[in-house]
Amino acid sequence: MTSPAGAPEGAGASGQRLRLLAVTACPTGIAHTYMAAEKLVQAAQALGHDIKVETQGSIGAENVLTDNDVRQADGVIIAADKDVDRSRFAGKRVVVVGVAEGIHHPERLIERVQSAPVQQGEAGAAASSATAGQAGGGRAGGGRGGTYKALMNGVSYMIPFVVVGGLLIAVSLALGGHPQASGGLVIPDGSFWKHVNDIGVIGFTLMVPVLSGYIAYAIGDRPALVPGMIGGWIANTGALYGSKSGAGFIGAIVTGFLAGYLVLWIKTIRVPKFVRPIMPIIVIPVLATSALGLFFIYVLGRPIAWLFEHLTSWLAGLTGASAALLGIVLGLMIAFDMGGPVNKTAFLFGAGLVSKNPEIMGMCAAAIPVPPLGQGLATLLRPGMFTDQERETGLAALFMGFFGITEGAIPFAAARPARVIPANMAGGAVAGAIAGIAAVKDSVPHGGPIVAVLGAVSGVPMFLVAITVGAVVTGLTTVTLMSVGRARTATGAAAPATVASAPATVVSAPVTVASVPAPAPAGAVPEARSRVLSGYLTERTVKQELAAGEKEAAIREMAELLAATGKVRDLDGLVAAALAREELGTTGLGEEIAIPHAKTDAVTEPVVGFARSGEGVEWGALDGAKARLIFMIAVPEEAAGDEHLRILALLARKLLDAGFRGRLLGAGGVAGTMRVLGEIR
Repeated sequence: MTSPAGAPEGAGASGQRLRLLAVTACPTGIAHTYMAAEKLVQAAQALGHDIKVETQGSIGAENVLTDNDVRQADGVIIAADKDVDRSRFAGKRVVVVGVAEGIHHPERLIERVQSAPVQQGEAGAAASSATAGQAGGGRAGGGRGGTYKALMNGVSYMIPFVVVGGLLIAVSLALGGHPQASGGLVIPDGSFWKHVNDIGVIGFTLMVPVLSGYIAYAIGDRPALVPGMIGGWIANTGALYGSKSGAGFIGAIVTGFLAGYLVLWIKTIRVPKFVRPIMPIIVIPVLATSALGLFFIYVLGRPIAWLFEHLTSWLAGLTGASAALLGIVLGLMIAFDMGGPVNKTAFLFGAGLVSKNPEIMGMCAAAIPVPPLGQGLATLLRPGMFTDQERETGLAALFMGFFGITEGAIPFAAARPARVIPANMAGGAVAGAIAGIAAVKDSVPHGGPIVAVLGAVSGVPMFLVAITVGAVVTGLTTVTLMSVGRARTATGAAAPATVASAPATVVSAPVTVASVPAPAPAGAVPEARSRVLSGYLTERTVKQELAAGEKEAAIREMAELLAATGKVRDLDGLVAAALAREELGTTGLGEEIAIPHAKTDAVTEPVVGFARSGEGVEWGALDGAKARLIFMIAVPEEAAGDEHLRILALLARKLLDAGFRGRLLGAGGVAGTMRVLGEIR
């Protein structure tokens, strides 16, 4: 237990030194984390107080606060844009704000902490999360960036369930399935592989509530987790609201956001003091779960049931239409929501006619594997556009696609619905149309290449052609749509900087920068100026004046600057990766600084570039200042580790020095700029 501590009488005003603690954190990196930490330390020193700051960045927690630190502290400042455990500060005065406050108003925070409310432990931490979000975005609830972060939080937790569940089902079918006379596979009840299959089904069943629950958690903290997960389960269980199919992952996204914002709203209601301790563990979860569950069953569920019923009737009316048209419609439906009501309507329609009209099931069977195969193909075509986790999921999606498991594409669709779902539908429509025109027949209610391997399909060559063409269409459409909006460049952007005569080889020494450079031969550019940051930044990657006037064009111009080193294998991939990082949160640090960065295999080695902008580029910085000093960091995935974070930390710390920034802005020529940059240690 930590001992209660109020602020000492006269602290601050009387000059008595306070023992303060702080935690700084930002959700997507460490630049803002370190800037806030440095500003708090500087402010505390100026006011005559002692302070220890724990930083929580992507590199992990550093300078961690100990129990002894907490015991002796007079107050705690949390400047963070992500969830920070406050239970360890029970009994201490705690002020919670966003990381921007730590950067811009550190003195004000030190004054505020002296009269801040005392942390009440677990209940208090949860109850105050709404306040933290209002103060600076402690949760992911505000604006487009917050919405995207909440969605990606759900997707990241869902992916393991999709991969584990899908692979276990596929493996159990491959190794334990017994071919039937009519084609297809059946796993005998009670067998070992049946149990493996059941475990996989459980994983698939859980992925939808997990997606919903962790979207809600990112918005409303732990009190929102249960409403989100139960809401997702209800959304995926159509029997609860009279539908033959659940709402699938789209319904889970809806319930996740509804649960998160509902919990945030409940937290704003003033309640008697004696009720507050039970609010986050009893009152909020029970109220939010009941309200959301009943709302979905009685309000949202009815349109879903209506949609399922009327889509089935509509499809029945199309059976006399042309095979190509029916194939297009079924392919569009199969690929739309991947397990949701539209998908299930098409699948059950084909399955119900499998004995009378196997051509309809043939159209469905060709479209079923297209989304996972197409998304897996996209990760192979343009790996630089995807994260490491997404590329691994892409390989699993290819395997699941072979076995006709459409849900393998759900992580991609949940993360980028506006781009992935249309691409899936385009490929599904093409596959369905080809299968319909070729009169492909499927005698079992399943799809994917596996049914052809097992002899359940007639017209196997055209069936495989339909799947292949559909997957290629999906893959190409996906990477095209992901490039739209990112490939814009300023038409007036200048050509890359002229290559300097100094060599551009990367130093193979350890990552620490040598403190004393070796003497250079007469007339040569000194080592400290020709190579900075372990040799990743050289004269070749310095540009005196950036031509671009807006962020996307500036990122492309910086990427072209890095490409002059020969270390960029995919320029568009590097640009896409840097812009994807910007979607998670601006890399504009304020103080006229921006540090766009990317971990991507679009580069072969770590490389850093620097450019100045006379007019400045709007970068969405916290202080509203345009970026005039722009660094770009690119590190390959396999060599990333903590290296790009180490570079970020070095830059962020040095750029806090106003004198250094002034010298960098005023440096004349590339040699002068490199001389100033050589101060980075």
